[in-house]
Amino acid sequence: MKLIPEIQAAQGEIQGLRRAIHAHPELRYEETQTAELVASKLAEWGIEVHRGLGKTGVVGVLKRGSGTRSIGLRADMDALPIQELNTFEHRSHNEGKMHACGHDGHTAMLLGAAQHLAKHGQFDGTIVFIFQPAEEGGAGAKAMIDDGLFTRFPVDAVFGIHNWPGIPEGYFGVTEGPIMASSNEFRIEIKGVGSHAALPHNGRDPVFTAVQIANGLQSIITRNKKPIDTAVLSITQIHAGDAVNVVPNTAWIAGTARTFTTETLDLIETRLRKIAESTAEAYECSVDITFHRNYPPTVNSSAEAQFAAQVMKEVVGADRVNDSIEPTMGAEDFSFMLLEKPGCYAFLGNGDGGHRESGHGAGPCMLHNASYDFNDQLLPVGASYWVHLAMKFLAKK
Repeated sequence: MKLIPEIQAAQGEIQGLRRAIHAHPELRYEETQTAELVASKLAEWGIEVHRGLGKTGVVGVLKRGSGTRSIGLRADMDALPIQELNTFEHRSHNEGKMHACGHDGHTAMLLGAAQHLAKHGQFDGTIVFIFQPAEEGGAGAKAMIDDGLFTRFPVDAVFGIHNWPGIPEGYFGVTEGPIMASSNEFRIEIKGVGSHAALPHNGRDPVFTAVQIANGLQSIITRNKKPIDTAVLSITQIHAGDAVNVVPNTAWIAGTARTFTTETLDLIETRLRKIAESTAEAYECSVDITFHRNYPPTVNSSAEAQFAAQVMKEVVGADRVNDSIEPTMGAEDFSFMLLEKPGCYAFLGNGDGGHRESGHGAGPCMLHNASYDFNDQLLPVGASYWVHLAMKFLAKK
């Protein structure tokens, strides 16, 4: 590995920041303490600070020379509503809240890069450090964009990174095109006519209708969608009734749909509505349908993905970079930034959990798990990557 010596020497300081953030997790749009820490550190290092984008977001601007090129580097700051099972010293002090996705590490890596670039960076252009709130279901990226992120702080490209359990420690994964799926949810309420269960002919059964709709929706994936277009439609909830001898008046089903393209998502929504409405009509029921599009697919632009992969190889070695990693059906609101600007989102291996200190929970070290903890050995790796990426990007003609 070609890690930056000054960053390696500062690992203890960066780790201290990471663990302080881990110990005081804050949920989406509540990241006031985290934002204060980030802003104070950026200001301490002489970086221009802007606050309040997306409510609790922080932007740092570092400009050198007269160059017009600019790059955006993004980290997310929010935690999850999870009760932490770990008992080591830096465990969560906030009941029911936990950094179970590694956003504490993402923030610390970008702070480590910002500190180095402010003290030692030799570049010509502008680096925009984006510390984003509310990635976990709050669309904080879109909120920052709506508040003028890229109009106030224009960038030529934007880059993001996420730690990834299961990938070996310190290895990178990236790909051109889709790397994460869109996230969408639906709810179908079926209205029938209740009756005594022994006299079903007197009613119009919403439970039976719900089951037929649930079966029919799977035909979208198997019979309407092109086999080569990846998509998932999962029904995760079916609710109806209060008594075993009563056919209820209503029932509802809900679930999620995930795709890598908007075109496939359009198909799924159109067919879902048609199948639900037609099936309900066939059984003399009616439906109310809600289809909510949460996050679009995260799609890397080719040139930026290739550039990022080359930088990764220079930092950790070509044998530690998978530049055609398999995309995941998970979702990420960095996708909103990639709708506005070219850029690249990548994964940094968090290992198998063996890094966790004594006192960790009995569960696996997986994302959104109460026994998870970010791998501090990644801090100099991620920070070094950010520095090299920014310097080389601004040096390009």
